[in-house]
Amino acid sequence: MDCVCEIVEALVALAALVFIVVLILAHVTGGMVNLTRHEKEKYFLTPKGEKEPFPSLHDPHSRDLSVVIPAYNEELRMPVMLDEATEYLENRQKKESSFTYEVIVVDDGSKDKTTEVALRYSRKYGCDKVRVLTLVNNRGKGGAVRMGTLSSRGKFILMADADGATKFCDIEKVEAGLNGLDPKPENMAISCGSRAHLEDVSVAQRSMFRTFLMYGFHFLVWFFCVRGIKDTQCGFKLFTREAALKTFSCLHVERWAFDVELLYIAQCFKIPIAEVAVNWTEIEGSKLVPFWSWLQMGRDLVFIRLRYLTGAWKLQSHKSD
Repeated sequence: MDCVCEIVEALVALAALVFIVVLILAHVTGGMVNLTRHEKEKYFLTPKGEKEPFPSLHDPHSRDLSVVIPAYNEELRMPVMLDEATEYLENRQKKESSFTYEVIVVDDGSKDKTTEVALRYSRKYGCDKVRVLTLVNNRGKGGAVRMGTLSSRGKFILMADADGATKFCDIEKVEAGLNGLDPKPENMAISCGSRAHLEDVSVAQRSMFRTFLMYGFHFLVWFFCVRGIKDTQCGFKLFTREAALKTFSCLHVERWAFDVELLYIAQCFKIPIAEVAVNWTEIEGSKLVPFWSWLQMGRDLVFIRLRYLTGAWKLQSHKSD
């Protein structure tokens, strides 16, 4: 019996030591995110090849809707999505004469012709409607979305993936979800597209290992960061301009787990969040590597909570250049 007690005590001591080490590691590695822009990232090109400066999210809105599309090596998949998005937006503008929009494609340091493909749409529709922000270095999806959002002009800002996995017309569903939130303190609200209703079907098509990883990730999200949102990772989210400024200005994580930190920040500020079921189709060519990406996300989830807990990260706006 004494031997068992000693083993238990040793395990408890080891667990405490591991926790302390992880806590210290999370704190000392929790540096501030670098929002300094390269000179080339401060401007977009007009169809004539002239440089025009991007506006700031801090400025008053001048468009009804901004669509921010992060893209990394998406020259093949992105045209389908852009065709669908621009067709919807143009038709909506014809029906609602006062409706104005912009699409911001953020090339996240691609090695292919993503920028060239996006510039075709800028030439076709005009740079007032389609703008291309080309990042000099790869920041990760979260970094790309943030840089595009901080450069947007919309009263509402939609984050949408370049692969077109979500039907663009489902923006009407997330808009309805946003409008259904009441009250909206300081006009801050977020509406998240969700694939949670499709989970049973996806589980049936996945291996047991991938299903285990998925449920493990959901548990970590719930345990460490975000409560009440079943699908934090769907890349189809709508923000009021005020909510985007409040959350993206505090964002640290630049890769796959950035959605979780974004919603964690929103819940800390008590920003109301709607979760709305959307259509979703898995598109070949995903950049997410099942095991390593999930491992990285799991690490980031733990570190998000611990870094805010230890004060390494604070809920305050970062200044961008």
